[in-house]
Amino acid sequence: MRVGFYQFNPVFGDVKRNLDVVATRLATAHCDLMVLPELFASGYQFLSKEEVESLAEPVPDGPTTRRLLELARARGMHLVAGLPERHANRCYNSAVLVGPSGFLGLYRKAHLFYEETLFFTPGDTGFRVWDIGSANIGIMVCFDWFYPEAARTLAIKGADILCHPSNLVLPHCPDAMVTRCLENHVFSVTANRIGFEARGGKDRLTYIGRSEIVTPQGRVLHRAPSDQEELTILDIDPTEARNKSLTPYNDLLRDRQPHLYEI
Repeated sequence: MRVGFYQFNPVFGDVKRNLDVVATRLATAHCDLMVLPELFASGYQFLSKEEVESLAEPVPDGPTTRRLLELARARGMHLVAGLPERHANRCYNSAVLVGPSGFLGLYRKAHLFYEETLFFTPGDTGFRVWDIGSANIGIMVCFDWFYPEAARTLAIKGADILCHPSNLVLPHCPDAMVTRCLENHVFSVTANRIGFEARGGKDRLTYIGRSEIVTPQGRVLHRAPSDQEELTILDIDPTEARNKSLTPYNDLLRDRQPHLYEI
């Protein structure tokens, strides 16, 4: 199976331009699964709820999801990508999954970071896993990495690959995802952005790049630089994530003791 990420620097508010950049860059890409950053077409540093509402879109009928569907069908690939979603008078920091067969699903970010708490409603979808044929994939968005329950829930539900659209500004995530993969014996594909935003007199947000693909053994197959656009596609065997045996006597999930974890 061929999986990849596209790390780039979106322009805030220029949805068409950002979608065109992605479509052009992926026009010759050959893969089964591609992960794009969090809020990849809208930009991240909002100034007001009104600005969020102006850029948020319905799913799957909004322009970003429709364009992703066109791209998925044309390229024969599955895409996971973040966008601001508008639904029932609420806005969510969401990610969609689309494929050659059409729209497959939606995840709404559970753990909101920093000023996201001012503009978005915490997600209510829970952590879901989708069978895309060559693998079972789960979605978590950016700051979800800080909560080990997110990755563990997806692993328990059978995810082979954690798809992780991100706009990371904290430095710890790339190394932390090594632990998330190791403790759950899953692959991860983190797609971060680069560049910075300093809008409306707010503190500058500098995005750390360093998108990566990590194995169930915690090995970083590839990590992008912090400040360069990069499209990376690698071959993996997702079935490696299904063997949870650690030793002849230990199985990662079987040996859990949930009754001791209750609070």
